[in-house]
Amino acid sequence: MKICGIDEAGRGPVIGPLVIAGICFDEKDAEELVRLNVRDSKLIPPKKREELFEKLIKIAKSYKIISIQADEIDNKNTAGINLNHLEAMKAAEIINELQPNVIYVDSPTSPKASKFGEMIREHLKNKDVDIHAEHKADLNHRQVGAASILAKVTRDAEIEKLKKEVKLDFGSGYVADPITQKFVEEHWENKLSKYIRHSWGNIKKLKNSKAQQKLNFED
Repeated sequence: MKICGIDEAGRGPVIGPLVIAGICFDEKDAEELVRLNVRDSKLIPPKKREELFEKLIKIAKSYKIISIQADEIDNKNTAGINLNHLEAMKAAEIINELQPNVIYVDSPTSPKASKFGEMIREHLKNKDVDIHAEHKADLNHRQVGAASILAKVTRDAEIEKLKKEVKLDFGSGYVADPITQKFVEEHWENKLSKYIRHSWGNIKKLKNSKAQQKLNFED
């Protein structure tokens, strides 16, 4: 039986991609995941995460990683597709390709975790597949922990590549980070704005504030 874990990295940041990963293991590989002490990527140091990434893709039956760039997040949001629905659509894309027997997926919401599972099911070719959507599933299921490692390592690599590309330090990418705030304020209107999630509430506030300042200046 093929068991798949699905998790994401990068839901909250205002800069960079949202990465969703799915990884499938044979039922007999459960002991190997225990031996490797696979768990939520946030509990593992960066270097160890990278080492585990290589080991996990070797023992996995199959895996798939999807990076959703800032402009796609914004475009979907404009079309009325929020982040939860977008994540469900991409999770379904992973499931449709990997075709596991059982799926454990980390739900972004706690009270309505099962609803997230049904959102995924809407986009599946096989509507009868066994889906378990749980909040904090990466803490309870090693397959989901493995997916979180793939997603986190991939996003971290993309962020480092992005920093080299823009030749600027934009900090952690979270709006609470002063370095990120400075980058956003200086570049939300220029060619680097494509890396910024303009549909985020704090960016909308910044745009409104700048527009008001411009009006006041013109008055």
